[in-house]
Amino acid sequence: MSTLISKINNTLSLIEKPPDMYYNVPMAEYIRARSDEHKEERMTQIKDATAELFATSPYVEISLTTIAEKLGWSRANLYKYVTTKEEIILEIVGDKMEAYYGALLAAMPKGSNFSTEVIAEVWAGILNANQDYMRYVSYLNPVIETNVTVDRLAIFKKKYYDLAASVSDRLAAMLKIPAEAAYKIQLDVLFYASSNAVCCYKNPLVQQALKKIKITPPPMDFYKDMKDFLKMRLEWK
Repeated sequence: MSTLISKINNTLSLIEKPPDMYYNVPMAEYIRARSDEHKEERMTQIKDATAELFATSPYVEISLTTIAEKLGWSRANLYKYVTTKEEIILEIVGDKMEAYYGALLAAMPKGSNFSTEVIAEVWAGILNANQDYMRYVSYLNPVIETNVTVDRLAIFKKKYYDLAASVSDRLAAMLKIPAEAAYKIQLDVLFYASSNAVCCYKNPLVQQALKKIKITPPPMDFYKDMKDFLKMRLEWK
């Protein structure tokens, strides 16, 4: 009975940990997922650990080894779910992409008739709230999409084009332009925002380099910059 109570207490102590500690499962307690639900839990743990590393470490320093160490797993255990770090990051980008496009679709319901000023203001706010997604986008084409399987990439691309098409249709209806032109606006905004988000990101190494050469870059206001760009781009049809 004492052994059973001890096991229950150990389980409860794990459940009561803060959400950001759920992925930190010690090696001795690692149990391979046996069901789809457990596999999904494992992937959530993997994505959480990788996202934290992405937010705090240079991209080149992130590896399956550092991700496994963050999880408290062995590299072999991590290999049971993924084979490259880009596979994990592609999953994270997919989640953040759904959040970004979902916010756009919610803010611009079917039948909306917003002015370019309102569209720019609303869209800039959504971009500002999704700066993290924009950082991932900056790595997407040159790095992430080059080191994943075709099957994983096909799933990701299908999700992207479905979401982008929905937003393009809404935008085209409001601006009274072809869907192809609305899609081009989306791309221009995405590329500009991803570049701007990386510039705004406070990289400690860049800060040290600028301090060394005694250069203080002009202040940046991501929201204002994006709103100004959107107003210009929406009016240029």
